[in-house]
Amino acid sequence: MQQTVPENVIDAFMALLGEKPFEAIDLPEIAERAGLTLGALREAADGKFAILAAFMRRIDRAVLDEADKAGEDTRRDRLFDILMRRFDKLVTHKRAVAHLAASARRDPALALGLNALALPSARYMLAAAGIGTDGLRGCARTQGLVTMLVRLMPTWIDDTDPDQSRTMAALDKALSRAEGWDHRVGRIEKAVCRIGRRFERRRPSPSPAGATDTTDAAA
Repeated sequence: MQQTVPENVIDAFMALLGEKPFEAIDLPEIAERAGLTLGALREAADGKFAILAAFMRRIDRAVLDEADKAGEDTRRDRLFDILMRRFDKLVTHKRAVAHLAASARRDPALALGLNALALPSARYMLAAAGIGTDGLRGCARTQGLVTMLVRLMPTWIDDTDPDQSRTMAALDKALSRAEGWDHRVGRIEKAVCRIGRRFERRRPSPSPAGATDTTDAAA
């Protein structure tokens, strides 16, 4: 069951993450910053990952609520707009994101955990752009979007332009590459489906219940 983490706990954790690496933050420190006892924090959140997941859902909600009002013509343009809105929402937390990214580079287990947290967000961003996430191709799209955003993070973190022009240019190039890759995955998926259908057609039909083998009958 998804845990509802109080806003003051999320704010306290993100403020601390803006000051120091993820691994340097402990639970008593979060409780103190949020004005809670450690027991009260235990009731509010299962741990740092639960708080981080709640923060990501907060960003998702802010982006998706605005994306519902967007009117871009193509799915690519719509996804571009959605992802830039996401970067806009994260600007005030840029130092926190930078610390988290640096911690993930040092800790493979943390990187894997963050990837798992990012997949639902990516799925919703794609859905908002009208891009399917079902099947083999959908799974590849979802993981591909997460990977693309991870690779864009250094550019976004270092981008000091008010209009985030460097980030926009990098995102545009990344989406162009992703389109070509998505088409290749689509062709592979179709080929796999064709092979599967061939095997299905060649599979012998089961004998009706009670049917007698003709060889046995002749014997």
